[in-house]
Amino acid sequence: MSVLTPSRRYSVFVHVMAIAVCVVILAPFGWLLIASIANDNDLLAVPLHWIPQHPTFDRYVQIFTAQGDNVFAGFRSSFFNSLIVATSTVLISTTVGVFGAYAFARLRFRGRRAVLMFFLSTYMVPPIALVIPMYLVMVQLHLLDTVFGLIVVYSSFATPFVLWIMGNYFQSIPFELEEAARIDGCSRMGALFRVILPLARPGLLAMMLFAFLIAWDEFLYALIFTSTAASKTIPVAISEFTGRYTTNFGLQAAGGVLAALPPVIIAAIFQRQIVGGLSGGAVKG
Repeated sequence: MSVLTPSRRYSVFVHVMAIAVCVVILAPFGWLLIASIANDNDLLAVPLHWIPQHPTFDRYVQIFTAQGDNVFAGFRSSFFNSLIVATSTVLISTTVGVFGAYAFARLRFRGRRAVLMFFLSTYMVPPIALVIPMYLVMVQLHLLDTVFGLIVVYSSFATPFVLWIMGNYFQSIPFELEEAARIDGCSRMGALFRVILPLARPGLLAMMLFAFLIAWDEFLYALIFTSTAASKTIPVAISEFTGRYTTNFGLQAAGGVLAALPPVIIAAIFQRQIVGGLSGGAVKG
């Protein structure tokens, strides 16, 4: 009988642990998918039916086809609201944050570090502490219960994050490359768009995904600043599947599956660039 070498045993151990970790991480998502297609009897059965005896896709059909004033049509509206809010937040925070990060990374001016720390200090304040002042500001600007109001709020939180991440990433790019472009006739903006941003593409994509998630998953401000289906987002819509006396677990599961799809699809498409961006920032210096 053959005996495994130490390197072979280590390889087997790593693969077994990787499979175990994947099972632990993916099991809740697997159950979410199962619960979304199981009927109410299977969900409440004792003992629990891990494989639905009567699977149904009626919840998904109703979410995409229902008309009128009901939870299904409301969820569909909230889904598109979340797409608009998250996409707009990414565009605004990326545009503002990239220029700001480039200034902090390449320009030297008095108070540069203090200004950057001031922006980052917004993450040190508990979100609940900002609710009342932000609510009063939203009232004065007539932005309550509007998609644009949520975009403004989320952009104010995502932009400092972009400043920090991209500022560090720009510093990891050799300054000599930019100098060479400037010598060849590029302006500072030309060097940014033709040299720096193409090199920073992995970090840029990783940062955009995180900025998207900041707006996509946020619940507290969306709950307080919105009140109608015209502006509610997915987290708020899913929370409303829980009634005063009952909870529609199957509908919550279906909503959770649909809510998870956009981030998962984006991460799957740009997987290599995102991993490269995260590792590139990790080995900076």
